Amino acid sequence: MAIDLTGGIDPTREYMFAERPSDPEMRDSVSFWVFDDRGRVGLPRVGIEAVASNWDQHSIQVNVAFPDGRVYRLRDEGKSRPTEGHDGKPTVLGGGPLAFECVKPFGVWTMSFDGKAVETSSADLAAGRKDGPLVDLRFEVEATLAVPPWVQGALQADAASALETSVEGDLMGGDRYEQLFRATGSVRVAGQEHALTGSGLRIRRQGVRRLEGFWGHCWQSALFPSGRAFGYIAYPPRPDGRPTFNEGYLFDPDSAGDGDLIPARVVEAPWLTRLLPRGEDVSVVLETAAGTERIEGETVLSTHDITDPSEVPAEMLAKMANWTFPALQQAGVRYRWRGEEAYGMLERSSPMDKITR
Repeated sequence: MAIDLTGGIDPTREYMFAERPSDPEMRDSVSFWVFDDRGRVGLPRVGIEAVASNWDQHSIQVNVAFPDGRVYRLRDEGKSRPTEGHDGKPTVLGGGPLAFECVKPFGVWTMSFDGKAVETSSADLAAGRKDGPLVDLRFEVEATLAVPPWVQGALQADAASALETSVEGDLMGGDRYEQLFRATGSVRVAGQEHALTGSGLRIRRQGVRRLEGFWGHCWQSALFPSGRAFGYIAYPPRPDGRPTFNEGYLFDPDSAGDGDLIPARVVEAPWLTRLLPRGEDVSVVLETAAGTERIEGETVLSTHDITDPSEVPAEMLAKMANWTFPALQQAGVRYRWRGEEAYGMLERSSPMDKITR
């Protein structure tokens, strides 16, 4: 019996908004995390945020990182592309040099980029330095979905309650799910071509997202050669003691390759306390009804976003009051679990006053 890769979600949910939404805060978003299975190159988040208030221009984020510390990144806006795909349906989300396409709902997606990016390094980004020369960058990825989608709040009653009654729902940004995949593709940068075979994570989100008041998070996932997988998102304890979102899953397919997501929660998470380029222990412990599972992890490539308040638009600063953007790390991790090894993703953040430099 084959894995149900739809998770019961209507396949049309994979399609983009064909027209500008009436709500100016509504957004359409796709992002990929992709890692070579030999750890030679990683794309620790490439994404598009299409916001109705600026529908003609879509926000683009690109990260390409190497284990020797090189990073190529882009933060820009690009002219929006038509959403109509090869079959006439709204299957494309594109802005400027970056595009995602749903080739088959819950089956195959592609990502492509052909443009320029800033050449920098993991060490410079961790120190808050973002400048560098513009270089040519091109990549193509084909993603074949491999694990049932995880809809946040669908596995644990307390997690669903946290999304409905607290700020975490605003931070998630509405209707959101993520799904692990197998990947093939290539990256060409600085005159060198790098073939890529490995795995990654796709995030699909439509809704209104508000980040004011964000106080940090930890998010990890990976797909192993056997088909086993894990993922979770957790927010650190709140100063007022209120419950926070903490939900995840394990996936352990049977001999026929079938199975469902096993609900889990984090009991030990690698919260962000230091800004290290790579080589940090980021192991995690997840708890299920059957017991606990420890998944060992070490960062092998990394990017950071350290936001200078002088770079933030005045209208956003006015909303933030005394709050400031947390430090953000987006990284590739070598995970080990039950005798297997795989490369997967890590994103985490923390207020700067919680960071030890």
